[in-house]
Amino acid sequence: MAEHCYPEAERSTTEEFLHGRRIPDPYRWLEEPDTARTKEWSAAQDALFAETADEWTGREWFHDQLRTFMDTGFVSAPEWRGPRYFLLRRAPGEEHGALVTSAPDEGDGDRNSTAERVLVAPERLDPSGTTTLDSWHPDGEGRLLAYTLSEGGDEEALLRVMDVATARDVDGPIDRCRATPVAWLPGGEAFYYVRRLPPQDVPDGEEQYHRRVYLHRVGTPTSEDVLIFGAGRDKTEFYGVSTSHDGRWLVLTCSRGTAARNDAWVADLHASSPRNPDFATVQEGVDAEVRPEFGCDGRLYLFTDRDAPRGRVCVTDPSAPGYGNWRTLVASDPEAVLTDVAVLVEGPTDTAQLLASWRRHAVGEITRHDLATGEREGRVELPGLGSVGALQHRPEGGCEAWFGYSDHTSPPSVYRYDARTGTASPWASVPTAADVPDIRTEHVSYTSRDGTRVRMLVLSPPDADGPRPAILYGYGGFGISLTPGYSATVLSWVRAGGVYAVANLRGGLEEGEEWHRAGMLDHKQNVFDDFAGAAEYLISHGRTTADRLAAMGGSNGGLLVGASITQRPDLFAAAVCSAPLLDMVRYEHFGLGQLWNVEYGSAEDPEELDWLLRYSPYHNVRAGVAYPAVLFAVFDNDSRVDPLHARKMCAALQHATSASPRRRPVLLRRESEVGHSSRSVSRSARLNADQLAFLARYTGLDTSGQR
Repeated sequence: MAEHCYPEAERSTTEEFLHGRRIPDPYRWLEEPDTARTKEWSAAQDALFAETADEWTGREWFHDQLRTFMDTGFVSAPEWRGPRYFLLRRAPGEEHGALVTSAPDEGDGDRNSTAERVLVAPERLDPSGTTTLDSWHPDGEGRLLAYTLSEGGDEEALLRVMDVATARDVDGPIDRCRATPVAWLPGGEAFYYVRRLPPQDVPDGEEQYHRRVYLHRVGTPTSEDVLIFGAGRDKTEFYGVSTSHDGRWLVLTCSRGTAARNDAWVADLHASSPRNPDFATVQEGVDAEVRPEFGCDGRLYLFTDRDAPRGRVCVTDPSAPGYGNWRTLVASDPEAVLTDVAVLVEGPTDTAQLLASWRRHAVGEITRHDLATGEREGRVELPGLGSVGALQHRPEGGCEAWFGYSDHTSPPSVYRYDARTGTASPWASVPTAADVPDIRTEHVSYTSRDGTRVRMLVLSPPDADGPRPAILYGYGGFGISLTPGYSATVLSWVRAGGVYAVANLRGGLEEGEEWHRAGMLDHKQNVFDDFAGAAEYLISHGRTTADRLAAMGGSNGGLLVGASITQRPDLFAAAVCSAPLLDMVRYEHFGLGQLWNVEYGSAEDPEELDWLLRYSPYHNVRAGVAYPAVLFAVFDNDSRVDPLHARKMCAALQHATSASPRRRPVLLRRESEVGHSSRSVSRSARLNADQLAFLARYTGLDTSGQR
C-alpha cells in the first residue's frame, strides 16, 4: 500500500454547536454527493480501490467458491390460499428467486416436482438484475396476487395486482408503497394497504415518512381510496394490517419507527363498515409488543412479550380483546425466545394443536402443544442445530404446517409437519447442493466487560489447531437475532483455512427483549464491549491473534465495526464496514434515520447527544493511532443508510493514518444500481469476494495453495 496515495480531502473548519457543545465536522462537505469536489473525491477513491484490489491474490478464488455455494439455489416455505400454494424458488444459475404457484389440482405430494407455474420472475422482467421482488400477498381464494417490485436497490416499491390464472396485471402500479402490508377482503374485491402521502403534501425532507392506511377497491383509481387510519399521527409511525380468514375481523397495529412496542386494535367488519371500521383496543400506550392473529377456530391469539420478555402466547375473545381478558396459553421459557406459532385444527375433534417455534440461544426448535390447555406435548425433531423459518399453515384449518430449515452446511429446505403423527418430513429442497467443506462448530460463551455471559458460534476447519486468520461478525441491534444458516461467505472462508465467529451480542433478540434493551439507547456501549469480549476470547483461547483477526459487519453492524476499531484498534488487523452508520450526531438527517432514534437516541436531546458522542465512530477518530486496515462498502442507491457516513469516516481515517510510516490501507468500495438490501447473485458474489480477499490479505490467510 505504501506506493498508493490517498485522494486529497480538504479538512474544513465546519463546526456544529449543540446544547453548548462544539462539535467539529471537517468533512461535512462530503455529505453532498452531487457537488464537483465530492464526485472528484469519490472517483479518486474508486481508482484507488481498483488499483489496490488488483494486488489481492485471493479475489478470483473466493469468487469461484462463493458462486459455487450460492448457485445451490433457494426454496421458501409455501403460503396456501384456497387450493394452491405460493412460494419463492431460485434454481441454480439464476440471479433472483421467482414467485411460483401450484396448479389447483396439485396440492399434495413432493414439491420438487414440476407442477408449478412462474408468476413473477424479476430476472425476466429486467435481465440487468437490478429489479427485485420486494413482497407478495395472495388474496384469500388464491385468485389475485398483490405484489411489489423496486428497481436499482432503492426499495421504492410499486404495488401491482395480478390475476393468478392469467399472470396478467389487473391493477396498478401504485407508488409510494414501500414495505406495505396487504390485507384482502373476501372475494378479492378490495384490500387494505399502507401508502405514504404525496411528496408535495409533506414538509421538505420528510418524503420517506407520513404513512396512511387505505382501503383500495381493485380496478379503481387510487384517488377513490378510503383513508382508514393515520391522519394527524406521528410521521414515523409504521402500520400493519391483516384480516381473519373469513374476512370478518380486521387487525391494525401501529409502532413508532423501529420501536419494540406497539399499539393494536381489532374491528368487527360484520358489525361496522369496512370503509369505517369500529376499532376495539387490544393494547395501547404499553411498552411492549403484541401481534394479534386469528386462528381458524375463530379465537384471537396474541403473540406478545408483555410481562414476558422471552415471549408468550395468549388467547382471548375478539369481541373483548383488552388486556384484562387475555389468558396465557403458552407460557415463557426461561431459556428460549418464542418466535412464531401456528394453530392447527382439522375437523371438530380430530386434531387441535398449537405448534410453537423457539430460538434457544439462537438455535431453532419447535414444540407441540395441546390447543385447549397449552400443555407441551413434545418436540418436533429437526435435522440439526440450525434455524427455523416462519410456520406456514392453511388459513382455513388443517393438520399440516410447513417451515424452512437451514444450518451452516445445509442450503435452505422445506419440511412438512403432520399433526396426526407429530413428525416433520422433507417437502422441498434445492435441486443441487455444493460440495461443502467439513466444519467444526462450537457454541461457546464468554464474559463481557460487566460480567454478562455472551454466547458465540465458532466455525473452523475440523483439523484447526493453533491461531488462524479469523473473522468476527456481529450486529447487536434492533432486536435482530443472528442464527445459524447456510452462508457462502462462511463456507468460503473456512474452506480457505480460516476461523469464522458469530457473536450474539446484546441489542439482538437472541435472549429476549431484555437482551435487546440492554444494548440500545444509553446501554449501547454494552454491544461494543460484548464484541471486544468476543475478540479477546478468540485470542486468549488460541483461535487467532490480534494481528490475524478481522471485524466484519453491515448497517447497524457497520456501526459496531466502526465503534470497535476506534475504541479497540489493538484487537483487529482488518475490518470490513458495509453500509454503515458512522456519524451518530447527524444520522437522523439522512435516509431513514428518524425511524431509529428510538434505538439510538437523538442529538436533539442533550443527554442523548452525550451517549452518541461517546461512541460515534466519526467523532472518535484520532491521529497517530494504529488503526486496522479498513474496507468500507457503500451502495449509491441505499435509501436506508446514506453512503455519506462511509465517505466522511473514510476521509477521517485516511487523514489520521496518512502520516504513519506503517499504515494499513483505508479503502472505499462503491457500487451503483444497488441498495441496502436485495441484490443479484452475481453482484453478491463479487462484493463478498472483494471483502474476503481484502481480509485475507491483511490477516495473512493464504489461498495460493487452494484448488
